[in-house]
Amino acid sequence: MGLLLALTTALGGCVVVGPDVEKPTVSLPMKWSAGSAVKPSKPPELSQWWQRLGDPMLDELVNEAVAGNLDVATAKASIREARASYRQTVGTLLPSANGSGAATRSKSNGDISSQFQAGVDASWELDLFGGNKRAVEAARYGMDAAEEELRAALLTMIGDVASNYVTARGYQARIALARRTAASQRETAAITRNKFEAGGATAADVATAEGQASSTEAGIPSLEAAYAETVHRLSVLTGRAPGALVERMKKPRPVPAPRLPIPAGIPADILTARPDVRLAEAQYASATAKIGQAEAARYPSASLTGNIATNGAKLGDLGKSSSISWVFGPSLTVPIFNGGQLKAAVEVTQAQRDQSFIAYQAAVLTALEDVENAIVALSQERIRSGKLASAARSYGEANTVARTLFQAGSSSFLDVLTAERSLYSASDALIESRVAIATDYVALNKALGGGWSGAIDSSKPVIVDKRMGPHLARQ
Repeated sequence: MGLLLALTTALGGCVVVGPDVEKPTVSLPMKWSAGSAVKPSKPPELSQWWQRLGDPMLDELVNEAVAGNLDVATAKASIREARASYRQTVGTLLPSANGSGAATRSKSNGDISSQFQAGVDASWELDLFGGNKRAVEAARYGMDAAEEELRAALLTMIGDVASNYVTARGYQARIALARRTAASQRETAAITRNKFEAGGATAADVATAEGQASSTEAGIPSLEAAYAETVHRLSVLTGRAPGALVERMKKPRPVPAPRLPIPAGIPADILTARPDVRLAEAQYASATAKIGQAEAARYPSASLTGNIATNGAKLGDLGKSSSISWVFGPSLTVPIFNGGQLKAAVEVTQAQRDQSFIAYQAAVLTALEDVENAIVALSQERIRSGKLASAARSYGEANTVARTLFQAGSSSFLDVLTAERSLYSASDALIESRVAIATDYVALNKALGGGWSGAIDSSKPVIVDKRMGPHLARQ
């Protein structure tokens, strides 16, 4: 009688053992040690950050990559798995029932008889100490973690698309510069040969001029190969074959230039913006909930079970002219001795919780480091780019004067050679610096946690096209 009273009381409300989830706390600085490229106080502008590069084709490629990237498709499938696992765990809180039926036909002493049976079995595990509730709680946080993994995949993918796009435009600019420079150097070689034939230059001058032009031309194939590899990477990032974007990217465009300075917010913003930090927090919460699940296993468990069965000689007799039997009652299981396994299981979950907290702290520190590094890199690259632009202008003027004086016979070929080399080197470095500024801009937005802010439908499965390979259904 006392057991029935206890079970009835348990139906009204159960004790939930184990620690409750609390938001982890970490010490954060009040501001970034920022350079001139950022605004520390204004909140970061993370939504659609790549659009501030001002390149419509990049915007198109990002949209296509969101729909077709295979890493994103994998993350979406993980969300569906986590959601299904959550629903499965929720089912442990509810009663379960199973129906059964059987029909037999037998012959004995010449008599043929039939027997029909039907029944229903039902059970309900009473969650006396909240073990199942903790499991549901852990599964819910696991679902949150899967969603953050999708955001992290989107953050990485969009950053890779933007970085490779900027790099590809940089290679196009460098190839164009190399071709212009080589053509100019060929003209210089022709002028030098004419002067040699007129007695105003030496054979060494002619050979040097032609060698310099050939040296510049020799660098073009390497740049072409690097450009092709970058375009191939872009194609794969959008979920296509490597050569899919070759024609679309063929027409050169300027290297995208970000609008500066960039609002970077305060360090505390990364706790809500960075998906890897939020992922680590969700994993810490899930690990905390699992402690209660393991703790509940150390306490008694109770179930209500019941069975109804009916038998009849005819199928139509079931439920009216048949014999009906039923059984109902509670059952109780009490762990008495298990060699310390259940206590050890709790200690395992506690250690896993501690590891998750350390991983959370590490994620926060990594995020802070990423932002600080990106801020410094962007700030210093802007300074470097300004100096390179000034150098390129000066070398351009020097090259024009040197060529004019050489044609007039007022300077040596060495002056022209030096001026052309210096101009090409400074101009090429300036293009690389502009690429670096855009790349650092991408890195800063990734570090701040910028990513896709639109709706993502993770309910669609991967469609397999036998001709093209697997790709995600376009949304």
